[in-house]
Amino acid sequence: MKIVESGFLLLIIAFLLSAPLRAQFPPPAGQPGTTAMHMDSSAFIGWASACDIKRGFINMVDTTAVYNGFNKTTYGSYLYGSGPADGLVISLGDRGTAYLTFDDPIVDRAGPDFAIFENSFGDSFLELAFVEVSSDGERFVRFPSVSLSPENIQIGTFDTIDAKKINNLAGKYRLDYGTPFDLADLKDSSGIKLDHISHIRIIDVGGCLESPYASFDSQGHKINDPWPTPFDTGGFDLDAIGVIHNKSQGFSEEPLAGNIRFYPNPVLDFITIDSPVLTTARLNIADLTGNLLITSEIKGKIVLDLSSFPSGIYMATYKLQDGTSITKKIIKY
Repeated sequence: MKIVESGFLLLIIAFLLSAPLRAQFPPPAGQPGTTAMHMDSSAFIGWASACDIKRGFINMVDTTAVYNGFNKTTYGSYLYGSGPADGLVISLGDRGTAYLTFDDPIVDRAGPDFAIFENSFGDSFLELAFVEVSSDGERFVRFPSVSLSPENIQIGTFDTIDAKKINNLAGKYRLDYGTPFDLADLKDSSGIKLDHISHIRIIDVGGCLESPYASFDSQGHKINDPWPTPFDTGGFDLDAIGVIHNKSQGFSEEPLAGNIRFYPNPVLDFITIDSPVLTTARLNIADLTGNLLITSEIKGKIVLDLSSFPSGIYMATYKLQDGTSITKKIIKY
């Protein structure tokens, strides 16, 4: 009996230890629950103003390796990193870095605040990068990333990654779809102002599992992505950064934030929007790709049926006739 109980206990322990490896994050673009944002989404109100780069090696383990006579990546122009997403990219190489600036600083509002575009040709060939933000161009704070890909077998040059095992790393989604980032994830960080993000730094993860070349996520896992990529196009390929919230956006949440309630949130079927404001308002609810799912003139308290919505994150904007508005993130089970 004791042997059986011990065996059962070992199974429970093994289950608990393996739980992090089974964790699931949002799936690829086009699947229910994805957070991928299409380049044509109306959510984007701006793009990076300028881009500077520091090229990485085509093979950081063997820096003498060359492709077409160069030991660092050469594909693309630094000009490709600024402006709207258009499929024109610059390849960073192993641990290469892109520095992007924004004339109109990014600010923290409800939901994602910006999205980064890479040019993966499919949902599973993913080249990843760390994302850091700064309010002055000097002190940068890194988004807490998670990579639950296997750490014992190197992902080869043309091998694949499960997007559901990746979180808060740029490059999670395929060409034309941006990976969103929410500044609220950095609310406990010091040295930056979440209402004034003027710089974003993107750093290719490298992807090699060998010591001392391995990169680590915020939980101490080695980050495994296609390696080596000994070509002029190696490493993370930056297309653009789309801005969702910036300082000149033209609305403030504060006048309404304490008065209008969305509940329950997260929601399973029915959500109530309760407003004491007596004038008519416009309600828009869109998914993260910018598709408008509900648009209505409302007044006072209403109940909406969201039972037909796929599980995921939606953005609700409640706008009064005087132009003031509030935007809320709705999580649908």
